[in-house]
Amino acid sequence: MGRAVQVDGNDIWVEQSGAGPDVLLVNGGGDPLEAWQAQLDGLAGDYRLTAFDNRDVGRSVRPETGYTVGDLADDAAGVLRALGIGAAHVAGYSGGALIAQELALRHPEAVRSLVLVSTWGRPDVFWHHLVGSWLWMAGHAPGERAFLEAFFRWVYTRRAHEDGTVDKLVDEALAFPYPQSPESFQRFADAFWEHTTADRLPQIAVPTLVLAGSADIIVPPPYGRAVADAIPGARFELLDGEAHQPFQEVPEEFNRRVDAFWREVG
Repeated sequence: MGRAVQVDGNDIWVEQSGAGPDVLLVNGGGDPLEAWQAQLDGLAGDYRLTAFDNRDVGRSVRPETGYTVGDLADDAAGVLRALGIGAAHVAGYSGGALIAQELALRHPEAVRSLVLVSTWGRPDVFWHHLVGSWLWMAGHAPGERAFLEAFFRWVYTRRAHEDGTVDKLVDEALAFPYPQSPESFQRFADAFWEHTTADRLPQIAVPTLVLAGSADIIVPPPYGRAVADAIPGARFELLDGEAHQPFQEVPEEFNRRVDAFWREVG
């Protein structure tokens, strides 16, 4: 069961599972914490996992004004404080990986290690055109199902589209009682539009694992490799044949890799 915690006067919805060393899971895009369900279930035997809805997503506060990636990182730090967690291994994917980077830069005392999945350090013209097309689709798609089917074309492998996985994910998203509005999607995208960590990444001093899918068409592997190259001592690993969200498509392999990393650095 989840619950709301107070972070700087705002409700942030959290869920915890398991027991052991603390792990904080940070979502990307407009995904609620349920995106991490395979980790909340699959790693709970060895870790205490905390997942949360970013502001403007799911059951967390829905602000009427914009915010920055720094604000989202401060929220993540606030979640740890509210739960009495001094420091945690932090894993984030896509936009959540940028929040995780910013968390390590702004609140280094809160981060034991980083796992950055499908990440980047600086938005480029390709990224702007891609996200711009999603915003256009969100405002003009004939319906929510049509938007999700088109959007998920970018997110998941051809395999997931053909074997029914994407259909299942679309059905779950449509049934979720706290959907993200197009306005919230716009605010979230605005927060990341010009956000860059590339020049500050050498300041990150914790063990870092960067994971990239070889078939990721949103953030191709060179983006993640550049992040790993900039963080002192960071490790870069490729998930062959996987796309933007391998923790959902191949959770056993993903969980095996992060568990091995946390055991090594912990």
